[in-house]
Amino acid sequence: MTADDTSRAITKHEGAESLKSKEEVAIAEHDTLKYHLLGPSLTKAGQDSVDQQKVSEIIYNASKGSKFFNHEEVRDKNLTQKIEKILGRKRQLERVDLASDLRRADEYIAELELSRDLSQTVVHVDCDAFYAAVEELDRPELKHVPMAVGKGVLTTCNYHARKFGCRSGMAGFVAMKLCPHLVCIPLNFEKYTAKAKEVREVLSEYDARFQSASMDEAYLNITQYCEAHDMSPGDAVSQLRNQVFEKAKITVSAGIAPNARIAKICSNRNKPNGQFRVASDRATILAFMRDLPTRKVNGVGRVFERELDAIGVKTCGDIYAQRAYLSKLFGEKAFQFLMQVYLGLGHTSVRPAEEYERKSVGTESTFREMSGAEELRAKLRWIAEELEKDLARTQHKGRTLVLKIKLHTYEVLTRQVVPPKAVSTADDLYTYALPMFQKLERERSGMRLRLMGLRCTHLVSTKKEDVDFFGLKRPLSSTNNHSSTLNRTETDENGHEWEVWPEDEFEAAAREERQEELSQLEQLSQEYEQRSSQIDQSATRSQKKASEEADRRLRRERETDIPAYPKKEYRGGDGSKPTPPSGTEKEKEQIWHCPICSRPQIASDRDFNEHVDFCLSRQTIKEAVDEAPVGDENRNDVDGANGKTGTWFGTSTERTTNAGRGKAKARGKRKHEAPNEGRAKRPFFSPAS
Repeated sequence: MTADDTSRAITKHEGAESLKSKEEVAIAEHDTLKYHLLGPSLTKAGQDSVDQQKVSEIIYNASKGSKFFNHEEVRDKNLTQKIEKILGRKRQLERVDLASDLRRADEYIAELELSRDLSQTVVHVDCDAFYAAVEELDRPELKHVPMAVGKGVLTTCNYHARKFGCRSGMAGFVAMKLCPHLVCIPLNFEKYTAKAKEVREVLSEYDARFQSASMDEAYLNITQYCEAHDMSPGDAVSQLRNQVFEKAKITVSAGIAPNARIAKICSNRNKPNGQFRVASDRATILAFMRDLPTRKVNGVGRVFERELDAIGVKTCGDIYAQRAYLSKLFGEKAFQFLMQVYLGLGHTSVRPAEEYERKSVGTESTFREMSGAEELRAKLRWIAEELEKDLARTQHKGRTLVLKIKLHTYEVLTRQVVPPKAVSTADDLYTYALPMFQKLERERSGMRLRLMGLRCTHLVSTKKEDVDFFGLKRPLSSTNNHSSTLNRTETDENGHEWEVWPEDEFEAAAREERQEELSQLEQLSQEYEQRSSQIDQSATRSQKKASEEADRRLRRERETDIPAYPKKEYRGGDGSKPTPPSGTEKEKEQIWHCPICSRPQIASDRDFNEHVDFCLSRQTIKEAVDEAPVGDENRNDVDGANGKTGTWFGTSTERTTNAGRGKAKARGKRKHEAPNEGRAKRPFFSPAS
């Protein structure tokens, strides 16, 4: 082998290696996107036996080609690039001495250990598939079939549906592909609010100052109740769950632990209608957290999970080995949060949600694509009126007003203004929001929106301030300004001290991530519905056009006695035309009736079959379109919701198959079959129509 041959071989080998590397990167990106598309409710109970890889494939194929998919693809690539930078930074840190960072992390762990409180018993109560359970009370037959609440995006599913991979926060049409016989029920918040009130009446007997985390979940501190009634925490919670069932006729699951963080994780362990307890013992807590996946922790969303996974932190026990790098890679607050997660620390005090200090009050609305100037202004006015109600309910005014919009491309834009006074009325909110909106209209000519929202920040309380004996105003709250990295305390107007943990910001960020995901899934559902409607309209137009053409031909045949498809002349062996039949012979001529249109036809195999072909071309189109799924999210029957069209951005291949079956069925009605030669084959339905 010559030197040139060797050089070419090396170059070829390097090229192959480079191509292989690119393919591996593409596959990796493909896999991360599929995992990302699994959504925010991946850790929901009832899905342990579900093949999530299969679910991700279905979601990927069902949404591929949509604006939502393209948006998520961009987000996934951006996150991948961010992770590459994090790994690059970590490689740099591995080459320097981090002894001081390691020592500081160990000192912080020691301080946290001194603050560990094992004297309290906190319970997290979570209603089992709450919305679905309430609906099943009115319709008991739904208890035995897969069902979900919500149309465009599912808000909850019963446990039968979860076995198929359906879950809250999933687009409805995707859920139908996973479970074709899924029954979807529209939301009824009035019904759910009434039932939640019944549950809360029971909870208040165990802790009058329980904290509602949402409509269907709450935190309680039952330490005093257990002491007063001489009951163990397990017995007290079992009694509570039985009382809820007797009063509200729905089941709840509960987690029992020394703090709120672990209690929430525990409540998901024995669902549905169960409870799980982590004992108030340091060794037990550390063992429980060691093998727990980071995603199970409230405050760790999909983005943070991937970032942690990239540096080798898959479980909470893995955090300790990376403790020297955490503050350098993710910041000081993330370092504090992760150290507390590793140790299994969290809130031990519980108070009503309304007593927590608010940072902002906002309202936003997701809607179908909208572009009309008057329509958008009406929507802005409506949002201002809704925000006025929220501000009145929370007793606040805002010194800063923020406008948020989302374009049809999923690009989010925000603008803010500082009015000359704190605002809270709809008139003021609209007056100061409108100029910001008009400026965006000029900057983005012809913009089409999917979301609009208003938010007030830098809040001013409108509550009546406390006044002391001398007429001096007392502050509603004051913050203890500790420079320590440990959790702070706040003192309210009653002199009570409350814990302030860095986890609050991470939990808020995770909630915001989830809300953003649900908003985007709603848009995906609307986009799918719009696309399905366009396909149906196109099919209807094709059917109408073919039907009109068929009617014209039949009228011509009936009026002129000329067949719609011209007959071929038969000649004798010598090429001469046959002698036309006499009137008497014509009267006696045999007649065959068409099995499709029932009209009489001359008894000629070739002519009769050509006529039947023509009738079928009209009839089959009608049958095919009638059989095709209409894309209506309200259809719950098996045939209407089983996703016959394959991927909804592709061709409707199964429609063609169904139409073919209709044609074959009709052909069975023929009286005679002519030979195949000379038969013209005409397409009866175009999948692209």
